[in-house]
Amino acid sequence: MALQCRLSGATFQSLKLATIPISSSSSRFIFRTLPKTLNLALFSRHSAPKAPPFSVLIRNLSAPAVAAAPAAETSDIKVVKPQWNASIDFKWIRDNKEAVAVNIKNRNSNANLELVLQLYDKMLNLQKLIFADRLQEVERLRGERNNVANKMKGKLEPSKRQKLIEEGKNLKEALTTLEEDLVKLRDELQIEAQCIPNLTHPDVPIGWEDSSKLRNMVGSPRKFDFPVKDHLQIGKELDLFDFDAAAEVSGSKFYYLKNEAVMLEMALVNWTLTEVMKRGFTPLTTPEIVRSSVVEKCGFQPRGENTQVYSIEDSDQCLIGTAEIPVGGIHMESIVAESALPLKYVAFSHCFRTEAGAAGTATRQEESDMYHEELIKIEEDLFSSLGLHFKILDMATGDLGAPAYRKFDVEAWMPGLERYGEISSASNCTDYQSRRLGIRYRPSESPSTTSKKGKTNLAATKFVHTLNATACAIPRMLVCLLENFQQEDGSVIIPHPLRPFMGGVEAIYPKSS
Repeated sequence: MALQCRLSGATFQSLKLATIPISSSSSRFIFRTLPKTLNLALFSRHSAPKAPPFSVLIRNLSAPAVAAAPAAETSDIKVVKPQWNASIDFKWIRDNKEAVAVNIKNRNSNANLELVLQLYDKMLNLQKLIFADRLQEVERLRGERNNVANKMKGKLEPSKRQKLIEEGKNLKEALTTLEEDLVKLRDELQIEAQCIPNLTHPDVPIGWEDSSKLRNMVGSPRKFDFPVKDHLQIGKELDLFDFDAAAEVSGSKFYYLKNEAVMLEMALVNWTLTEVMKRGFTPLTTPEIVRSSVVEKCGFQPRGENTQVYSIEDSDQCLIGTAEIPVGGIHMESIVAESALPLKYVAFSHCFRTEAGAAGTATRQEESDMYHEELIKIEEDLFSSLGLHFKILDMATGDLGAPAYRKFDVEAWMPGLERYGEISSASNCTDYQSRRLGIRYRPSESPSTTSKKGKTNLAATKFVHTLNATACAIPRMLVCLLENFQQEDGSVIIPHPLRPFMGGVEAIYPKSS
């Protein structure tokens, strides 16, 4: 289930409370595929930041490149045409290439910055050739073509007429070739630039996951005076799920929930929705099939060696891996009124992933960070109210996905597994996704009236920022609750906040034989 919020402005921010499949190394987790999640998503406004250099980096790099194609000399090279175009400031990248290169290295990205810059220079040169140095030549070609057409209006010998026809055709092709070369170059530039990741918050630690920084520790591990069971044993003894039947029906790693586990899942959904709606989030259920281009625009890889996305054969559609994707698309290619921002959504969806997970601004840049703090605070409040012990990590650069500017992970203590396990995360994606999705807002500042005809000129649109956070990763929360609230007699206590959503059930007891 995913809770998603939208904030005002050129920023799309979203909090997603979502079920995340357990990593492949976590084989003792029972829930690994098709989880249900609640995601929080938020769209916020973005105006020219009064910020240090890093905020400018974010603003310009967090979006995919504008479609561009190979230069004239590469016109014979076949380039795959991008499905969509995104807005990116190539000039800024070129002027700040050292900072961009360092960011690519820190994030272990395979983006080829040198190639992007080479293609950009070629594009500029070709544009100059076409629109400046060759402007007169282009006009001459057009003029000659018109002359040929005019000559052909009179009476001519068949041989002369055919010669003029061929000449006109050649002139037209010469003009078309220049334009086609530019299109090809833009296409190639677009594809290469899509690999450039968002920039990174200056406080994010550099390195891999083990370099992540502890942000906060909440509560302490429960002490047991009896042998602790893991969720598999508890679930079996309480008759809460069936793996054998699911394996026959669907294959390994699937499961049936049974009895009170079904009630507990529904309770988690409804409790989370209720709590987040109090904070101004609009509830949504989303489509669970989306176009692959939307998946790409949100920064996910729908196809390829490392994809976690289920693609539908012979179509351009995919199953969603998180509600973040369809919520991101809800305002695609639109201009949101600044007065409507922030927009906050809490979305419920299934999450389909092939395997366990691998690895813009507001009025001021600080506003984007502020909403990120709001999202992680919501998560902290939710998990604290259930009595869970957990820690919050500021994840290192090597653990950030391409869209994330900064990401906080929440890891709860799993006593049966004797380790912490991720149950949630909150990411600030700045304008990386909105530049791809085309989500803008128009500032409400007073428009200028500089038009010669006296017409009012509207303020220029700006991209929103997007944030997302996992409000409730249901399978992992079930693991947490079963292991943390187990009792010596084999029962499991239901935390007080969930009891009203369980029909008053206070505990799950072993079934009598």
